[in-house]
Amino acid sequence: MTRHLSTASTAALVLAAITWTSVASAQTTPVSSAPQATATPPAGGTSQAETKTPAAEEERDDAVLDRSQPDFTLINLPTGLRLPRWKSAFRVTHRFTRPLGDGDFGSLAEDFFGLDSGAVIGMEFRIGIVPGGQVGIYRTNDRTIQFFGQYDLKQQSESFPLGIAAYASIDGTNNFRDSYSPALGAILTREFGEHGAIHVEPIWVNNTNDKPSEIVDHNDTFLLGIGGRIRVRPTVYVVAEVAPRLAGFDPKKTSTSFALEKRAGGHAFQLVFSNTFGLTMAQIARGGEPNGDGGSNWYMGFNISRKFF
Repeated sequence: MTRHLSTASTAALVLAAITWTSVASAQTTPVSSAPQATATPPAGGTSQAETKTPAAEEERDDAVLDRSQPDFTLINLPTGLRLPRWKSAFRVTHRFTRPLGDGDFGSLAEDFFGLDSGAVIGMEFRIGIVPGGQVGIYRTNDRTIQFFGQYDLKQQSESFPLGIAAYASIDGTNNFRDSYSPALGAILTREFGEHGAIHVEPIWVNNTNDKPSEIVDHNDTFLLGIGGRIRVRPTVYVVAEVAPRLAGFDPKKTSTSFALEKRAGGHAFQLVFSNTFGLTMAQIARGGEPNGDGGSNWYMGFNISRKFF
Protein backbone atom coordinates (compact mmCIF):
# COMPACT_ATOMS: atom_id res chain seq x y z
CA MET A 1 0.00 0.00 0.00
CA THR A 2 1.53 3.34 -1.10
CA ARG A 3 1.40 6.05 1.55
CA HIS A 4 1.73 9.78 0.85
CA LEU A 5 3.80 12.11 3.02
CA SER A 6 2.06 14.21 5.62
CA THR A 7 2.27 17.29 3.38
CA ALA A 8 0.24 15.53 0.69
CA SER A 9 -2.47 14.62 3.18
CA THR A 10 -2.57 18.17 4.52
CA ALA A 11 -2.78 19.60 1.00
CA ALA A 12 -5.67 17.28 0.21
CA LEU A 13 -7.48 18.44 3.34
CA VAL A 14 -6.92 22.10 2.44
CA LEU A 15 -8.38 21.40 -1.00
CA ALA A 16 -11.41 19.83 0.69
CA ALA A 17 -11.83 22.87 2.94
CA ILE A 18 -11.62 25.29 -0.02
CA THR A 19 -14.23 23.27 -1.90
CA TRP A 20 -16.45 23.14 1.17
CA THR A 21 -16.22 26.91 1.77
CA SER A 22 -16.88 27.86 -1.84
CA VAL A 23 -19.94 25.67 -2.31
CA ALA A 24 -21.46 26.29 1.12
CA SER A 25 -22.00 29.96 0.23
CA ALA A 26 -23.84 29.09 -2.98
CA GLN A 27 -27.60 29.07 -2.93
CA THR A 28 -29.20 25.79 -3.88
CA THR A 29 -31.69 26.20 -6.73
CA PRO A 30 -35.13 24.97 -5.66
CA VAL A 31 -36.10 21.79 -7.43
CA SER A 32 -39.56 21.55 -8.86
CA SER A 33 -41.36 18.73 -10.53
CA ALA A 34 -41.71 18.63 -14.30
CA PRO A 35 -44.95 20.27 -15.50
CA GLN A 36 -47.83 18.01 -16.42
CA ALA A 37 -49.18 17.90 -19.92
CA THR A 38 -52.23 20.18 -20.34
CA ALA A 39 -53.25 19.47 -23.89
CA THR A 40 -56.86 20.47 -24.63
CA PRO A 41 -58.93 17.34 -25.37
CA PRO A 42 -60.85 17.13 -28.62
CA ALA A 43 -64.61 17.41 -28.45
CA GLY A 44 -66.03 14.28 -26.87
CA GLY A 45 -62.50 12.93 -26.27
CA THR A 46 -60.15 12.48 -23.28
CA SER A 47 -57.15 14.62 -22.36
CA GLN A 48 -53.57 13.27 -22.62
CA ALA A 49 -53.12 13.60 -18.85
CA GLU A 50 -56.15 11.42 -18.27
CA THR A 51 -54.94 8.70 -20.64
CA LYS A 52 -51.31 8.38 -19.47
CA THR A 53 -50.22 4.79 -19.08
CA PRO A 54 -48.90 3.57 -15.71
CA ALA A 55 -45.40 3.38 -17.21
CA ALA A 56 -45.55 7.07 -18.13
CA GLU A 57 -46.68 7.98 -14.61
CA GLU A 58 -43.66 6.18 -13.14
CA GLU A 59 -41.04 7.97 -15.27
CA ARG A 60 -38.79 10.47 -13.54
CA ASP A 61 -36.32 13.08 -14.73
CA ASP A 62 -32.84 11.76 -13.88
CA ALA A 63 -31.45 15.32 -13.76
CA VAL A 64 -33.81 16.35 -10.94
CA LEU A 65 -32.30 16.12 -7.46
CA ASP A 66 -33.32 12.96 -5.61
CA ARG A 67 -33.23 14.08 -1.98
CA SER A 68 -33.56 10.54 -0.63
CA GLN A 69 -30.36 9.35 -2.38
CA PRO A 70 -28.48 12.41 -3.61
CA ASP A 71 -25.22 10.64 -4.49
CA PHE A 72 -24.04 7.59 -6.43
CA THR A 73 -22.37 5.98 -3.42
CA LEU A 74 -23.14 5.60 0.26
CA ILE A 75 -19.56 5.76 1.59
CA ASN A 76 -17.84 2.96 -0.32
CA LEU A 77 -20.83 0.94 -1.60
CA PRO A 78 -22.87 2.02 -4.64
CA THR A 79 -26.44 3.31 -4.56
CA GLY A 80 -29.20 2.96 -7.14
CA LEU A 81 -29.10 6.62 -8.21
CA ARG A 82 -29.46 7.04 -11.97
CA LEU A 83 -27.06 9.22 -13.97
CA PRO A 84 -28.54 11.17 -16.91
CA ARG A 85 -27.28 10.20 -20.35
CA TRP A 86 -24.00 11.94 -21.27
CA LYS A 87 -23.81 13.60 -17.87
CA SER A 88 -20.96 12.83 -15.50
CA ALA A 89 -19.78 12.90 -11.90
CA PHE A 90 -16.40 12.95 -10.13
CA ARG A 91 -15.41 11.73 -6.64
CA VAL A 92 -12.30 11.89 -4.45
CA THR A 93 -11.87 9.52 -1.48
CA HIS A 94 -9.29 9.99 1.29
CA ARG A 95 -8.53 7.74 4.28
CA PHE A 96 -5.82 8.69 6.77
CA THR A 97 -3.68 5.73 7.81
CA ARG A 98 -3.18 6.39 11.53
CA PRO A 99 -5.65 4.37 13.63
CA LEU A 100 -7.77 6.58 15.90
CA GLY A 101 -7.02 4.20 18.79
CA ASP A 102 -3.25 4.38 18.34
CA GLY A 103 -1.72 6.10 21.37
CA ASP A 104 -3.34 8.38 23.92
CA PHE A 105 -5.59 11.35 23.15
CA GLY A 106 -2.78 13.86 23.45
CA SER A 107 -0.64 12.02 20.93
CA LEU A 108 -3.58 11.67 18.56
CA ALA A 109 -4.40 15.37 18.89
CA GLU A 110 -0.79 16.31 18.14
CA ASP A 111 -1.12 14.27 14.95
CA PHE A 112 -4.43 16.12 14.33
CA PHE A 113 -6.36 12.85 14.50
CA GLY A 114 -4.39 11.25 11.69
CA LEU A 115 -4.15 14.18 9.27
CA ASP A 116 -0.35 14.26 9.65
CA SER A 117 -0.09 10.61 8.66
CA GLY A 118 -0.09 9.06 5.22
CA ALA A 119 -3.32 8.45 3.35
CA VAL A 120 -5.07 6.05 0.99
CA ILE A 121 -6.52 8.15 -1.83
CA GLY A 122 -8.83 7.32 -4.72
CA MET A 123 -10.29 9.21 -7.69
CA GLU A 124 -13.42 8.20 -9.61
CA PHE A 125 -15.12 9.38 -12.79
CA ARG A 126 -18.44 8.07 -14.11
CA ILE A 127 -20.65 8.92 -17.09
CA GLY A 128 -24.17 8.01 -18.19
CA ILE A 129 -24.19 6.22 -21.54
CA VAL A 130 -27.84 5.14 -21.95
CA PRO A 131 -31.00 5.97 -20.00
CA GLY A 132 -30.54 4.18 -16.67
CA GLY A 133 -27.03 2.97 -17.55
CA GLN A 134 -23.65 4.31 -16.39
CA VAL A 135 -19.99 3.27 -16.48
CA GLY A 136 -16.95 4.53 -14.63
CA ILE A 137 -13.32 4.15 -13.64
CA TYR A 138 -11.81 4.39 -10.15
CA ARG A 139 -8.10 4.44 -9.27
CA THR A 140 -6.48 4.27 -5.82
CA ASN A 141 -2.95 5.29 -4.94
CA ASP A 142 -1.89 1.68 -4.40
CA ARG A 143 -2.18 1.47 -8.23
CA THR A 144 -5.42 -0.51 -8.23
CA ILE A 145 -7.80 0.40 -11.06
CA GLN A 146 -11.47 -0.58 -11.07
CA PHE A 147 -13.82 -0.41 -14.05
CA PHE A 148 -17.52 -0.61 -13.21
CA GLY A 149 -20.95 -0.43 -14.77
CA GLN A 150 -24.50 -0.18 -13.49
CA TYR A 151 -27.89 -0.50 -15.16
CA ASP A 152 -31.28 0.38 -13.71
CA LEU A 153 -33.71 -2.53 -14.14
CA LYS A 154 -36.75 -1.24 -12.25
CA GLN A 155 -37.63 2.00 -10.54
CA GLN A 156 -39.57 2.29 -7.31
CA SER A 157 -43.12 3.47 -7.85
CA GLU A 158 -46.58 3.30 -6.31
CA SER A 159 -47.03 -0.09 -7.96
CA PHE A 160 -43.54 -1.47 -7.12
CA PRO A 161 -41.88 -1.04 -3.70
CA LEU A 162 -38.19 -1.23 -4.69
CA GLY A 163 -35.67 0.10 -7.15
CA ILE A 164 -33.50 -2.64 -8.69
CA ALA A 165 -30.18 -2.14 -10.49
CA ALA A 166 -27.59 -4.57 -11.84
CA TYR A 167 -23.95 -3.95 -10.92
CA ALA A 168 -20.69 -5.28 -12.39
CA SER A 169 -17.05 -4.35 -11.86
CA ILE A 170 -13.51 -5.62 -12.27
CA ASP A 171 -10.41 -4.29 -10.58
CA GLY A 172 -6.76 -5.05 -11.27
CA THR A 173 -3.61 -4.28 -9.32
CA ASN A 174 -0.41 -2.73 -10.71
CA ASN A 175 -2.39 -0.33 -12.91
CA PHE A 176 -4.68 -3.10 -14.14
CA ARG A 177 -1.87 -5.42 -15.16
CA ASP A 178 -2.08 -8.03 -12.37
CA SER A 179 -4.50 -9.83 -10.03
CA TYR A 180 -7.93 -9.21 -11.56
CA SER A 181 -11.05 -9.41 -9.36
CA PRO A 182 -14.44 -9.32 -11.14
CA ALA A 183 -17.69 -8.70 -9.23
CA LEU A 184 -21.38 -9.15 -10.05
CA GLY A 185 -24.37 -8.15 -7.97
CA ALA A 186 -27.61 -6.24 -7.55
CA ILE A 187 -28.58 -3.03 -5.76
CA LEU A 188 -32.00 -3.04 -4.09
CA THR A 189 -33.16 0.40 -2.99
CA ARG A 190 -36.12 1.53 -0.92
CA GLU A 191 -36.68 5.28 -0.75
CA PHE A 192 -38.76 6.93 1.98
CA GLY A 193 -40.09 10.07 0.37
CA GLU A 194 -37.48 12.78 0.85
CA HIS A 195 -36.32 11.40 4.21
CA GLY A 196 -33.68 8.93 3.02
CA ALA A 197 -33.20 5.45 1.60
CA ILE A 198 -31.90 2.01 2.51
CA HIS A 199 -29.93 -0.31 0.25
CA VAL A 200 -29.39 -4.07 0.25
CA GLU A 201 -26.68 -5.31 -2.13
CA PRO A 202 -25.90 -9.02 -2.65
CA ILE A 203 -22.56 -9.09 -4.50
CA TRP A 204 -20.23 -11.94 -5.56
CA VAL A 205 -16.54 -11.06 -5.86
CA ASN A 206 -13.92 -13.37 -7.37
CA ASN A 207 -10.20 -13.54 -6.50
CA THR A 208 -10.47 -11.98 -3.06
CA ASN A 209 -7.79 -14.22 -1.50
CA ASP A 210 -4.29 -12.78 -1.71
CA LYS A 211 -2.79 -16.28 -1.93
CA PRO A 212 -2.64 -18.27 -5.20
CA SER A 213 -5.89 -20.08 -6.04
CA GLU A 214 -4.02 -23.40 -6.33
CA ILE A 215 -3.29 -23.55 -2.59
CA VAL A 216 -6.47 -22.12 -1.03
CA ASP A 217 -9.96 -23.54 -0.46
CA HIS A 218 -11.81 -20.28 -1.15
CA ASN A 219 -10.84 -17.72 -3.74
CA ASP A 220 -14.08 -15.74 -3.90
CA THR A 221 -16.46 -14.01 -1.51
CA PHE A 222 -20.21 -13.50 -1.41
CA LEU A 223 -21.00 -10.38 0.59
CA LEU A 224 -24.19 -8.57 1.50
CA GLY A 225 -23.82 -4.82 1.49
CA ILE A 226 -26.34 -3.05 3.73
CA GLY A 227 -26.51 0.70 4.15
CA GLY A 228 -28.67 3.75 4.46
CA ARG A 229 -28.80 7.52 4.29
CA ILE A 230 -31.04 9.56 6.64
CA ARG A 231 -31.82 13.20 5.90
CA VAL A 232 -31.61 15.06 9.22
CA ARG A 233 -31.57 18.62 7.81
CA PRO A 234 -32.50 19.98 4.36
CA THR A 235 -28.93 19.43 3.11
CA VAL A 236 -27.40 17.27 5.89
CA TYR A 237 -27.42 13.45 6.05
CA VAL A 238 -26.20 10.68 8.33
CA VAL A 239 -24.83 7.75 6.33
CA ALA A 240 -23.81 4.23 7.38
CA GLU A 241 -22.90 0.96 5.67
CA VAL A 242 -21.72 -2.54 6.52
CA ALA A 243 -20.62 -5.39 4.23
CA PRO A 244 -20.66 -8.79 6.02
CA ARG A 245 -19.34 -11.83 4.13
CA LEU A 246 -21.91 -14.64 3.87
CA ALA A 247 -19.76 -17.24 2.11
CA GLY A 248 -16.28 -17.82 0.73
CA PHE A 249 -13.07 -16.11 1.75
CA ASP A 250 -13.48 -14.24 5.05
CA PRO A 251 -10.11 -13.20 6.51
CA LYS A 252 -10.68 -10.00 8.49
CA LYS A 253 -13.26 -7.92 10.27
CA THR A 254 -16.48 -6.87 8.54
CA SER A 255 -16.07 -3.65 6.59
CA THR A 256 -18.04 -0.93 8.42
CA SER A 257 -18.24 2.84 7.84
CA PHE A 258 -20.14 5.88 9.14
CA ALA A 259 -20.26 9.42 7.77
CA LEU A 260 -21.78 12.85 8.23
CA GLU A 261 -22.66 14.31 4.83
CA LYS A 262 -23.29 17.91 3.72
CA ARG A 263 -24.72 18.67 0.27
CA ALA A 264 -24.32 22.06 -1.42
CA GLY A 265 -25.64 22.31 -4.95
CA GLY A 266 -23.90 19.67 -7.05
CA HIS A 267 -21.24 19.08 -4.38
CA ALA A 268 -21.31 16.67 -1.44
CA PHE A 269 -18.77 16.38 1.37
CA GLN A 270 -18.55 13.46 3.81
CA LEU A 271 -16.56 13.23 7.04
CA VAL A 272 -15.90 9.49 7.25
CA PHE A 273 -15.05 7.09 10.08
CA SER A 274 -14.23 3.60 8.83
CA ASN A 275 -12.48 0.40 9.88
CA THR A 276 -11.25 -0.32 6.36
CA PHE A 277 -9.06 1.08 3.62
CA GLY A 278 -11.17 -0.93 1.14
CA LEU A 279 -12.31 1.28 -1.71
CA THR A 280 -12.76 -1.05 -4.69
CA MET A 281 -15.24 -3.93 -4.51
CA ALA A 282 -12.53 -6.57 -4.04
CA GLN A 283 -10.93 -4.51 -1.26
CA ILE A 284 -14.29 -4.12 0.47
CA ALA A 285 -14.78 -7.90 0.27
CA ARG A 286 -11.45 -8.44 2.05
CA GLY A 287 -12.85 -6.64 5.10
CA GLY A 288 -11.74 -4.24 7.79
CA GLU A 289 -8.36 -3.84 9.44
CA PRO A 290 -8.01 -5.88 12.68
CA ASN A 291 -6.08 -4.63 15.70
CA GLY A 292 -4.09 -6.67 18.17
CA ASP A 293 -6.94 -6.89 20.70
CA GLY A 294 -9.41 -8.81 18.54
CA GLY A 295 -11.27 -5.71 17.40
CA SER A 296 -10.89 -3.34 14.46
CA ASN A 297 -8.77 -0.29 13.84
CA TRP A 298 -10.76 2.83 12.97
CA TYR A 299 -9.63 5.62 10.70
CA MET A 300 -10.82 9.10 9.78
CA GLY A 301 -11.17 10.35 6.22
CA PHE A 302 -13.41 12.18 3.80
CA ASN A 303 -15.17 11.90 0.45
CA ILE A 304 -15.85 14.76 -1.96
CA SER A 305 -18.15 14.33 -4.95
CA ARG A 306 -19.28 16.64 -7.73
CA LYS A 307 -22.09 16.20 -10.27
CA PHE A 308 -21.73 17.86 -13.66
CA PHE A 309 -25.41 18.45 -14.39
